[in-house]
Amino acid sequence: MELDFEKGGGLLPAIAQDWKTGKVLMLAYINEEAWNKTIETGEAHYWSRSRKELWHKGGTSGNVQKIKEIYVDCDRDTVLFKVEQVGGAACHEGYESCFFRMIERNGNIKITDKKIFDPERVYRK
Repeated sequence: MELDFEKGGGLLPAIAQDWKTGKVLMLAYINEEAWNKTIETGEAHYWSRSRKELWHKGGTSGNVQKIKEIYVDCDRDTVLFKVEQVGGAACHEGYESCFFRMIERNGNIKITDKKIFDPERVYRK
């Protein structure tokens, strides 16, 4: 399958979703190198826009994403990775999903999940 990397200037959005529950875990970006590495290894690889380098999800934490299914949208410029999230946490802040903050109608932010791991211990920066 040929993805259209030209549309996004070489980067395409990649949504990671838990393959069993359907919960959206995160949104990241892939370039051609990350796409090829994901296909080759069966584990999610992304392009870090901040570090400007290939990023193997879970390479530091051990919380890898094992690819179960991949879907491509009709324009071939967005992918959906249905994954088995090893360790139960996709978020680098220690939550299952990166989408753990809910904006309430009054504008307040509510944390909707519990931390699965302590990032200070995992990443030891």
